[in-house]
Amino acid sequence: MPARLTIALITATLMIAGCTPESAPEAPAEAPAEMAAPAAAPPATAVMRTSAPAGAEAYIIEPADGAAVASPFTVAFGLRGIGVAPAGIDLPNTGHHHLLIDRELTNFDSPIPADSQHVHFGLGQTETTVELAPGRHELRLVLGDHLHMPHDPPVMSDVVTITVSP
Repeated sequence: MPARLTIALITATLMIAGCTPESAPEAPAEAPAEMAAPAAAPPATAVMRTSAPAGAEAYIIEPADGAAVASPFTVAFGLRGIGVAPAGIDLPNTGHHHLLIDRELTNFDSPIPADSQHVHFGLGQTETTVELAPGRHELRLVLGDHLHMPHDPPVMSDVVTITVSP
């Protein structure tokens, strides 16, 4: 066996042997008061949400509520009283769009999820093409701040209900 390998094996064996319970020092039967376990940590504070300007609104320009559409179709986003900025860019009175498809947003103290029913537009896009299965669907826009958090108060569109034709 080469000398380096032998030395490495001996070193590893000694290190492992030194970590066995038999070599650990015994703890005193009762720890002094100054070594007592620390008090429980205070509860986590609420996540800071970005304030939305008064009167800020998100809305879906198209399709109209109640529309019958063929898939794929365009969804155009609108805002009033607030601007658009890409995700990660912290500018006052701005955010970026998230399109919720057949979903409600129920947790306003966490970043908006990213999946096929919570579609992020982090580059600041203001429209998209959507492909959905035939049937009834609900669409809603939610504006997220630079960290994908809903504003306070949330800037959300009304639900737009559409029917996708077969």
